[in-house]
Amino acid sequence: MLDLLSAEARRDPYPLYERVRGASPVLHDPRTGTWMLFDYDSVKRALNDHDAFSSVVSPPGSRTARWLLFSDPPRHTRLRALVTRAFTPRAVAALEPRIREITGGLLDRVVERGEMELVADFSVPLPLMVIAEMLGAPVEDWPRFRRWSDAVMGLIHTVSGSPEAERAVSAFAAVHAEMEGYLAVLLEERRTAPREDLLSRLVEAEVDGERLDDEDLLGFFQLLLLAGHETTTNLIGNAVLSLVENPDQLARLRDTPGLVPSAVEEVLRHRSPVQAMFRVTRHEVELRGQTIPTGRLVLAMIGSANRDPARFPDPNRFDVARDPNPHVAFGHGIHFCIGAPLARLEARVALPALMETLAELEPAGDAPWEPRQAFHVHGPERLPLRFARRERTPTHT
Repeated sequence: MLDLLSAEARRDPYPLYERVRGASPVLHDPRTGTWMLFDYDSVKRALNDHDAFSSVVSPPGSRTARWLLFSDPPRHTRLRALVTRAFTPRAVAALEPRIREITGGLLDRVVERGEMELVADFSVPLPLMVIAEMLGAPVEDWPRFRRWSDAVMGLIHTVSGSPEAERAVSAFAAVHAEMEGYLAVLLEERRTAPREDLLSRLVEAEVDGERLDDEDLLGFFQLLLLAGHETTTNLIGNAVLSLVENPDQLARLRDTPGLVPSAVEEVLRHRSPVQAMFRVTRHEVELRGQTIPTGRLVLAMIGSANRDPARFPDPNRFDVARDPNPHVAFGHGIHFCIGAPLARLEARVALPALMETLAELEPAGDAPWEPRQAFHVHGPERLPLRFARRERTPTHT
């Protein structure tokens, strides 16, 4: 596999993507047998064409094999129909006042300090507290959720074949038991006395007489912790990085708050929180003059696709008003991210709040920022910032 694991590559993989995409947009790694897709059209096809590219990449019998993310039709169709009955746009929209409240509370804790570590102080607790709120779990449990989410994220080592694989499996097995017990208590409470929360709606969701069983509910809970936390955390971190590195765009956004939604979309494109998705070929696939054999692991490199000059003019330029912006940061087709509306909402609330509360935002120190360890996600592990306090004004929508 290409060296996507170095700190330099994880901090800025885009020059590497550009070189490979120009030379061989469909690339075979003979060391691992993996195929990697770097151009927009190939990535979009792999994400969308489930007849050719299967999402069943988790080993049969593994604890993640029943996740919605790793399923194909008809099982995927059934599971997604049930989950979307509970995870509705209306339910997500109703969270906005609470998201604003949580955001304000987190900023209030740091605003007098003149400095913060963005990830630990803000971009991690925000989505995890929102997830707890959605589930009807105690908001104070978010540190536990983070520990569980980190253990789930560690499973990437089992795919990348790194030496940490065995430790990752053991760590996940331990937290799996914790999550199972924790969720069992919540489920029993909801079945006895339903509430106005996501978990109650998931328990009650029914399509053609079918409901989610406890294993399906646990799988969704684990996926929600991982995707709901990791994507939003990296989206917020990447937004701050992009704006700090492009002060003209930060000034433009401050002057024109109505650009916040398009700025969020541009962050998703420019620094995609999820850089790659896994697929397995169902049969031989012809792409860009190459033949990918049946049963081969394929990495659809979303981060590269979203910088493809064949689809995005001046792709390396960060433009908060970019339009159109047909990025594939949340996937495409039947596996399009169910949580995309929630991640977008959290970012649309968080960015104006950060800008309106914190002035003269800049990195604290000259050291390069520390990236996330997993190669398939992109964002800061830590991001120390300095700022001056601004007078708080009502958050723009």
